[in-house]
Amino acid sequence: MSQTTNFIVSEESISALPEYSRIPMALEVTDVLEVSVESEGLGGIRMSERRLDAPYIKDYDAVDGPTHWPAVFDTSNWQLFAARFGDKRVGGAALAFDTSGLIMLEGRKDLAVLWDIRVSPDYQRHGVGTALFLAAENWSRARGCRELKIETQNINVPACRFYLKQGCVLGGINRFAYREFPDEVQLLWYKDL
Repeated sequence: MSQTTNFIVSEESISALPEYSRIPMALEVTDVLEVSVESEGLGGIRMSERRLDAPYIKDYDAVDGPTHWPAVFDTSNWQLFAARFGDKRVGGAALAFDTSGLIMLEGRKDLAVLWDIRVSPDYQRHGVGTALFLAAENWSRARGCRELKIETQNINVPACRFYLKQGCVLGGINRFAYREFPDEVQLLWYKDL
């Protein structure tokens, strides 16, 4: 358990997913990272930030939220973290580790995936996300992981800025990862542990 100024981060069982999922995972998309390729990609890839004329809400839990994860994945090696301010849950993080068949883990035993991180809107920009990220790093390192991997999208500019601030590097761009959301580009971030 680690403590910061006003809240506490602790490990919890995957059985806490119903409580975990009560923290909304939605954001107002006001800017996007526009991904463009030169010469069909042979000339490189460029990203630039663009303000949207018509912002919209992206609700990541609208399709399959956290309570559905155990039905889709073997979560027996996964770890949840909770950030609490007093008795109130204000954030959480989920880590995937050593899960057979989970493509994001690349078949590696020395890689953990920060599957999800969420902070209540009233507690954003108060260090909760940073404390959860640090807990995820420490947990992964204790299990012999050499890297932490995180997936986000070009429409989640605040998350991209957050991962950069945490020392992550952009390791992959997949323009075709989300066929059902053709305007979204998958961005894969990595942090050496």
